[in-house]
Amino acid sequence: MIDFDLFARIKNYHEQKGLSAAQIARELELDPRTVANWLSQKQFRLRKTGTRPSKLDPFKDSIVRMLENHPYSAAQILHKVREEGFDGGYTILKDYIQKVRPRRTPAFLKLSFAPGECAQVDWGSFGSIRVGESSRRLSFFVMVLCYSRMMYLEFTVSQTMEHFLACHQNAFAAFGSVPNKIMVDNLKSAVLKRVIGAAPVFNPKYLDFANHHGFTITPCGVGKGNEKGRVENGVGYVKKNLLAGLVLPDFQAMATVAGQWLDTVANVRIHGETRRKPVEMFCEEKASLLPLAPHLYDIGAITQARATTQFRVSVDSNHYSVPAEYAGAALTLKTYPDRICIYRDDKLIARHARSYDRNKDIEDPDHPKELIAHRKKAHDQKLFMRFISLCPKAQEYYRELEKRRMNPRHHVQKIVALTEIYGVGSVARAMEDAFFFKAFSCEYIANLCEQRTRHLPEPGALHLTRRSDLLDLEVQQPDLSIYQKDI
Repeated sequence: MIDFDLFARIKNYHEQKGLSAAQIARELELDPRTVANWLSQKQFRLRKTGTRPSKLDPFKDSIVRMLENHPYSAAQILHKVREEGFDGGYTILKDYIQKVRPRRTPAFLKLSFAPGECAQVDWGSFGSIRVGESSRRLSFFVMVLCYSRMMYLEFTVSQTMEHFLACHQNAFAAFGSVPNKIMVDNLKSAVLKRVIGAAPVFNPKYLDFANHHGFTITPCGVGKGNEKGRVENGVGYVKKNLLAGLVLPDFQAMATVAGQWLDTVANVRIHGETRRKPVEMFCEEKASLLPLAPHLYDIGAITQARATTQFRVSVDSNHYSVPAEYAGAALTLKTYPDRICIYRDDKLIARHARSYDRNKDIEDPDHPKELIAHRKKAHDQKLFMRFISLCPKAQEYYRELEKRRMNPRHHVQKIVALTEIYGVGSVARAMEDAFFFKAFSCEYIANLCEQRTRHLPEPGALHLTRRSDLLDLEVQQPDLSIYQKDI
C-alpha cells in the first residue's frame, strides 16, 4: 500500500530527476504499473478500505441464532437460509460458520471416592528399548488408588493378558491389599464387548481373576475415558516426570528405575489435587482395602501348539525345546511373563525362562539325550551285527571278550575296523586262529593280520655233511694234566 511519503518520493524522482516509471520502480522496488498509476495522479488519495457487500450479509444474524440454539451442520444451515432467500454458494457459508460457531467446552462432574473404594488402571507406551540383541516397544502399567493417589508402576515389553494380570498381582503385593473395585478402560483384556444400553461382556479370564481377589470390575462408559482421569493423569505424569529426557538403559534396569522413582518422587510428592502426600493418605486408606488372597491366581495364558521335527515350539518368534520323544506331538503351552511351561496332556514335560529377545533358540541340554542315546544304541547294534557276520566263531569269540575284557565294545569296534585294512577274509582267519590259542583281544587279531602281510625271503638249500666225511676228522688228545695239579 502506498502512503503519502512514498507518493512524494515517486513524484520527486520523476519531476526533479527525470526518471521513468520503470527506473523509479527499480529504485523503490515497486511494480512499474503501480508507479505509472501514481504518476498519473495529480494528488495523493487514500485507498478505500471498506469491504464489498456479501450475499450472506442479510442472513448472518439468523445463522448466528441458529448456531446458538443447536449445533447444526453447514449443510443443514444452507438448506434453511435458502428457504429464506439466500442464493449464494456452500463454501462462503461454511467459511462464515467456522468463524462464528460458538465453542462448546464439555463439562464433567468431579468424581470423588471413599478410602479403599476404587483403583484405576491403564497402559502407557513410550518409544522402544533394547532387549538383548533386539528392540521392543516399551510399555508400562499404572495403578492409582483413587482416594490417596498412591501409585504403582511396572515396565513391560508386552501388554498381553498374562502381563496384565501379573501387573495387577504385583500392584496388590506392593500395596499389601486389594481395592474394592477396579476401574478399567474398555480394552480387550478386561471387556470383550460393550454396547450402549447393554451390560458389558467381561473377559472370562479377568472376571475369574477379579472373583479370586474379591474386587469388582467397573468399566468406563463408551467414549468416557475421562471417568478414569486419575490414572490418565498418572500415565501422563510418568511420561513427563520420569521418562521425558531419560536415557533408557537395557530393559533389565527398568524395574529398579520404577521402584526408586515411586519411593522418592511419585508417592512422596505433594499431590496437586489433594495437597497431601499420597503415602500419608495411603496410611488412612489401607484399613478400608481388602486383604490379599491366600494364594496367587494362576495367570498363565494357555495355547495349543505342535512340536516341530526338531522338537521345538515357537513363542513370540523364539523357539523352545521339548524332550526329543515329543517331536511332532500336540502340546499345551502355558505362558507366564517370566517362564514358559509346556505340557503333554496333564504332564509337565518342559520349562524354560521366557526370553523377550527375538529369533533365539533355547534348548534344555537334557532334551536331546534320549535321541542321542537311541542313535548310539542303533549304531552299536549295527556294529555288533557286522562283527557276528565275520566268521562262524565270531559269536563265541564275543562271549569270551565279555568274560575277559572290561570294554568288549571297544575290541569289537577295533576288530570290525581291521576289515577295512586287511579285508574280511584275513580278519576272519585271524579270529579263528586266536580262538584256537585262547587269545581274546583286538590287539592279538591285529598282530596276526600284520604278521601275515609281511613277505619273508625264500630260504636257501640245506647242505648236509656225508657220514663218510665224518670219519676223516682228526681230534687232538685232550690235556688232562690240568686236573692233576695240586690246589
